[in-house]
Amino acid sequence: MPIATLLPFTATPSRKSASPTSFRLTEKFILLLVFSAFITLCFGAIFFLPDSSKLLSGVFFHSSAVETNTRKGTDSDSNIAVGTEEKILAKIRKDHEKALVEAKDTLQKRPDEIKQDIQNEKDKVLKEDLVKGGKDDNNLPVIEYVQPPGATGHEPSDPETKERREKIKEMMKFAWDSYKRYAWGSNELRPVSKQGHSSNLFGSIKGATIVDALDTLYVMEMYEDFEMATEWVEKNLDFNVNAEVSVFEVNIRFVGGLLSAYYLSGKEVFRKKAIQLGEKLLPAFKTPTGIPWALLNLKSGIGRNWPWASGGSSILAEYGTLHLEFMHLSKLSGNPAFAEKVMNIRKVLNRLDKPQGLYPNYLNPNSGQWGQHHVSVGGLGDSFYEYLLKAWLMSDKTDEEGKKLYYDALQAIETSLMRKSSGGLTYIAEWKGGLLEHKMGHLTCFAGGMIALGADGAPEDKTGHQMEQAAEIARTCHESYARTTLKLGPEGFRFDGGVEAIATRQNEKYFILRPEVIETYMYMWRFTHDPKYREWGWEAVQALEKHCRVEGGYSGVRDVYASSPNHDDVQQSFYLAETLKYLFLLFSDDDHLPFEHWVFNTEAHPLPVIKKEMTDTDKPNQLE
Repeated sequence: MPIATLLPFTATPSRKSASPTSFRLTEKFILLLVFSAFITLCFGAIFFLPDSSKLLSGVFFHSSAVETNTRKGTDSDSNIAVGTEEKILAKIRKDHEKALVEAKDTLQKRPDEIKQDIQNEKDKVLKEDLVKGGKDDNNLPVIEYVQPPGATGHEPSDPETKERREKIKEMMKFAWDSYKRYAWGSNELRPVSKQGHSSNLFGSIKGATIVDALDTLYVMEMYEDFEMATEWVEKNLDFNVNAEVSVFEVNIRFVGGLLSAYYLSGKEVFRKKAIQLGEKLLPAFKTPTGIPWALLNLKSGIGRNWPWASGGSSILAEYGTLHLEFMHLSKLSGNPAFAEKVMNIRKVLNRLDKPQGLYPNYLNPNSGQWGQHHVSVGGLGDSFYEYLLKAWLMSDKTDEEGKKLYYDALQAIETSLMRKSSGGLTYIAEWKGGLLEHKMGHLTCFAGGMIALGADGAPEDKTGHQMEQAAEIARTCHESYARTTLKLGPEGFRFDGGVEAIATRQNEKYFILRPEVIETYMYMWRFTHDPKYREWGWEAVQALEKHCRVEGGYSGVRDVYASSPNHDDVQQSFYLAETLKYLFLLFSDDDHLPFEHWVFNTEAHPLPVIKKEMTDTDKPNQLE
């Protein structure tokens, strides 16, 4: 695998060419140069004064031995001394003239040229460290940072699109400001009761919303808030906790968020923190098969699985959603263990028989055998399939194994799970022990975007067919929104008992600010530019503003079919990480985080494609 790139002193770019602070530093630098030149000039003038050699002798050669030789030496000794003094004087004059020329040249340069000279010197030192395989103060490999293309964008030319994009940025600002005001440092915000909220998914790690929102702040060019969040991470984000965490949730939100913030900004603190946390998660893989535990105590390194998961099994969507982040951890740390752990998961899966080509949601980490034969492209299974495709894309399409696993799985899903209702809506059902349950979850709606993203690489000229499937799934998920009172989608919806795309059970009627439907709209817009996807996204914006926005932030609702919203009082961290980011990108140009350079993890954290030309060169810190 290729190396990463890092420059520790890279700062968040400003939208202006130079800030007031940077000019003050430059002025100080120029004054220092002028002062140095003046001192050099005065010092050099000494040697042009009468009897300067005697003066020099008195100043520089005042030891008793020198004094004796000067007073009592022979003529030959005197001639030698005079010759030596003349050589010294000649060298001083030469150095003096050179210093004057350099000072004059420097003073004639613009401030930005002086800054570039300084940067060039730093780059020179960095390259020398790279050649030597050097390490920094954190014992991490010194890696040159180069920002991938499209980290920031520009305003759309269309006035309506620009206005809608600005509205979404205002929504992000309101959500972020509310969190800052009422819950700063907590994991999440309770916007109705205006206080912090902490889920047990993160143990006693704090700041989930801060880390999850970092890249959204950067992408939306909210740089002051990004700097505030960076400072909190540097001073307060602590993983030395005696607490049990969800390996999956901590990986996609914290590790993913830190990696993305690093790749966007180049700030070293994010690389350091991501690797620290990654190392804390490695003990989760200490099982007979190497399939990781779902839960891990970060201090003791003791893991276990969810007690409700089929006979102590690990969950497909959890152990299968580590690949992207762990490959980048190896890339940035120089430690191949991260990549080895996730590649071993594939080896275990490749040895197993798949019922009808499908992957059951449960796998026992001790025996290496499937648990209950329950298959879902929604909860418990979803992001496993997403990461097969994205592993191939992130490798610059060199991970042929990942590619084959994805397209084989997609074919099995189409054959065994994908169905069309009597009303013409395509949906992906769930499979339990050979029987289909004709329901589709909100989580499953990500599949429209996934299928569109992979359609271009589909085998046997299936690109058009897969784009049609993606469009049909997007329409079905839009219908799940349109058929509710609040125009927000339910957690799950069914296609049986005479209903289509409607939730029939009370525990499926809630909406918790989820992003999957909007995610699919964003992908479909990028690949088709069909304006209906932007219109559908704008419908969601209006519903969020009308029914989820409260005085203290944004809240989920308990029943999307009720005439008025009953708020659940939680502003999920993924609302800032995913929902608002995907909406913003839906109304942005395609060159903002372009797909040929970036892959989104399942929490919408963009990670750069590892370009294959980097693997063909003999660069240091390269992941083998």
